[in-house]
Amino acid sequence: MSVEVVRSWSGETSAGDEAAYLEHLERDTLPKLRELAGFLGWHVLRRRAADGGVCFVVQTRWVDHASIQAFAGDDLDVAVVPPAAQALLRRYDPHVAHFEVALRA
Repeated sequence: MSVEVVRSWSGETSAGDEAAYLEHLERDTLPKLRELAGFLGWHVLRRRAADGGVCFVVQTRWVDHASIQAFAGDDLDVAVVPPAAQALLRRYDPHVAHFEVALRA
C-alpha cells in the first residue's frame, strides 16, 4: 500500500534575491515537477530571518517514495538544488526530510 509522502527542504536567500528565487521556482521548478508521475503539489513557506534574509521551506507532495526516487535518484535524502537555484541562495540544506502523511483535513 502506498502512502502520500511530503519531501521537506529549506534554504535561504538575501532579501534582494527573494523575488528572483520565487520566480525561479514558479517558472522553472514547478513546470518540471508537474511533468513527473506521482507529483501531487507543493507548498513554499517563507519567513524573514533576523539578519534580513528570507528563509524558505519547500514541501513537495508525492504519491509514494518510488515517485520521489524517480525525481531525486537513489539517495532520497540528498536535496535536488539546480545551479540556477544555488546561485540565488546564500545557504541551503544539502539534505531533505521525508514525512508520511498521517492525517489530512
